[in-house]
Amino acid sequence: MIMSNDLFVKNGISIPMRELEVTTSRSGGPGGQHVNKTDTRITVRWNVKMTSALNEEQKERVLQNLQTRLTGDGDLIVHNSESRSQQQNKQMALIQLAQDVRKALHVPKKRMATRVSRSVKEARVDEKTHRGSIKKMRNKKNYDE
Repeated sequence: MIMSNDLFVKNGISIPMRELEVTTSRSGGPGGQHVNKTDTRITVRWNVKMTSALNEEQKERVLQNLQTRLTGDGDLIVHNSESRSQQQNKQMALIQLAQDVRKALHVPKKRMATRVSRSVKEARVDEKTHRGSIKKMRNKKNYDE
């Protein structure tokens, strides 16, 4: 996932490692003494507003799509403490950051408006009238008593 010291996001877009702030801290949860003496939790911080990896249009898209996850300064923060290995957690945090940015950059396809064809409309109306005639035949008024 990491090539030439940059974080690959998608074709033509990679975040320079110098823009990422990677810090370690103690993981929470069970683990006994090991948890209390090793910094295995990884926090990756990336400022979307100041990045050189994206053009202005891409920055706006990311800021819009990730607005609930960004800090006031425009930082995207990803934490990872799944593994007991600091290196694995760092790798997974960087992968998660790349996935989040890739998802935010996705441009949905525009929906093409389509019309219902005349034959389909006529078939629907014919079916309705046929159904109605079947139901009319069930009516008691039609029987001679």
